[in-house]
Amino acid sequence: MTEPQTGAGVGIRAAFSGFAVPDIDAARAFYTDTLGLTVLDDEMGLLRIQLPGGAEVMVYPKPDHVPAVFTILNFAVEDIDAAVDALLARGVTFERYEGSPQDQKGIARDPRGPQIAWFTDPAGNILSVLQND
Repeated sequence: MTEPQTGAGVGIRAAFSGFAVPDIDAARAFYTDTLGLTVLDDEMGLLRIQLPGGAEVMVYPKPDHVPAVFTILNFAVEDIDAAVDALLARGVTFERYEGSPQDQKGIARDPRGPQIAWFTDPAGNILSVLQND
């Protein structure tokens, strides 16, 4: 852990993000089997997804979950084409957005930004893989 903030801070020692899903078991399977991430069960019935780089995301059950209309989690990859191909082989479907310059795989290749492709988890949460050139 890092040292708490000093001065005008409020003593924050660490931070993490979280999001809801209606089905914890489906989320565990997707994030473990499809994405290949380490997912730990929390004693309170939550999941903790360990992200590359050391961060964690908390996933909690919410039966009346409504997915956000924006990307909640981005995964930086070395080779977006290889990542998209691997996810397609695992049954992931990529989202298409009107006005976005996406190729046949669903990868947006706008020269002004990263190459990015969006997909959803079983709860409809929007995720992406992206490659910064």
